[in-house]
Amino acid sequence: MTHSPKQLIAAAVLAALGLAAVAQTAPAPAPAPYGAAATTPARPDAAGRHDPAKWQARMAERMARFKQKLQITPAQEAAWAAWTASIQPPANMKRPDRAEFEKLTTPERIDRMRALRTERMARMDKRADATKTFYAALSPEQKRVFDEAGSRGGRHGGHHGHHG
Repeated sequence: MTHSPKQLIAAAVLAALGLAAVAQTAPAPAPAPYGAAATTPARPDAAGRHDPAKWQARMAERMARFKQKLQITPAQEAAWAAWTASIQPPANMKRPDRAEFEKLTTPERIDRMRALRTERMARMDKRADATKTFYAALSPEQKRVFDEAGSRGGRHGGHHGHHG
């Protein structure tokens, strides 16, 4: 089978264009080894991110705004206080120690993760029950406000993403 010079030139041009496109494409970075994120330095802006005092202050401010938005009556104060106390994380709650976790065998890690999941689910169930009890004490208008706040998935003002 013979090719005309035009076909050969067209094939050469297409091949050259393909090589140029490949040459300009940056190589994909090599994947990080498993667990490499644990050794990655923290972002500079993350210094105060998990400061319990700052977190508590922000939470108190948000709850005060929410209480005002709900227009909690004096008769509802006890229900409000019980609900806000129930949604606070336990004072002794802390993140699992990564170094300790890495010393465990895989079956031990699985068991530890299951135990942590069970504890977390128990706390979630307790908060859910308290929320239902509080919700029952609200007026229809307050329930509407509460539902609107909950439909945003806990985001304030409907914003998505992380706060700085």
